[in-house]
Amino acid sequence: MRKIKKNDDVIVIAGKDKGNRGNVLRVLGDRLLVSGINKVKKHQKPNPVKGTTGGIVAIEMSIHASNVAIYNGSAKKADRVGIKTLEDGRKVRIFRSSGEVIDA
Repeated sequence: MRKIKKNDDVIVIAGKDKGNRGNVLRVLGDRLLVSGINKVKKHQKPNPVKGTTGGIVAIEMSIHASNVAIYNGSAKKADRVGIKTLEDGRKVRIFRSSGEVIDA
């Protein structure tokens, strides 16, 4: 079971965007694509077939999963994730600090 999934609210704990929050758009193995995080400038050629113009565009690049932590809304801070098995056999993610279930 993955500790960080798509649509999770995460906070960056290391790197140039330290302290910024974003939403996970995609999970790419051990890397994450987070909205508004790790923006880089990319030179793009025009493509008349697709109808795109050329120039310098800002895009989001992936960030390693070890550089982000899940954001605990009730505690208003970054938190670690644990996995707990319920009585009915389901595995759910929990916040380590409070034991509160992330997956409802």
